[in-house]
Amino acid sequence: MNKYELAVVLNASIEDDARAAVLEKIKDMVTRVGGTISDVDEWGKKKLAYEIQKMSEGYYYFIHFEAQSSVPAEIESRIRIMDHVLRYLCVRQDA
Repeated sequence: MNKYELAVVLNASIEDDARAAVLEKIKDMVTRVGGTISDVDEWGKKKLAYEIQKMSEGYYYFIHFEAQSSVPAEIESRIRIMDHVLRYLCVRQDA
């Protein structure tokens, strides 16, 4: 099992409960494909370095999880088509 960090930037213009639902959907997806979530770090609303889809702010979340090496590709393929996700990045953490 490898340790991974999934960084997700969500749309800042949606309501709080809708944003929480998107985050829950992502966490649910991670556990469904075989990951074990250890920590979710919420950074809150931050200014983006450049505009994405005519937005200058986004909500940042960092999800730490353990999984097999095939899981990050599966997660990225599913997050890619989700609404309200501006950017994402899944990286392996060194032990």
